[in-house]
Amino acid sequence: MSEINPLTALGVVLATAATDAVYVMFTSAVIARRRLSAASWSSVWYMLSSFAVISYTENWIYVGFAAIGSWIGAYASMTFLHRPPAGQAPIGSAPE
Repeated sequence: MSEINPLTALGVVLATAATDAVYVMFTSAVIARRRLSAASWSSVWYMLSSFAVISYTENWIYVGFAAIGSWIGAYASMTFLHRPPAGQAPIGSAPE
């Protein structure tokens, strides 16, 4: 097994984090039935995922970095991109 390149590992984490964030945006556009937005997010999603796939197929250990990036991207997008408007409780929260 060859050594891990820290820059490649970081690139895989960032690419998969961005990929998951874009996937959340794509899913949101599909649910909202926004065709142009969904198609645009889909194309960005595939471009970002190609970097991670190409990078970690050379060494299986990069799959772990891809999983870390995927988790970060999904968590960040759900946290920062889909906040409820000010003064409104999140969906599913307990009633006051």
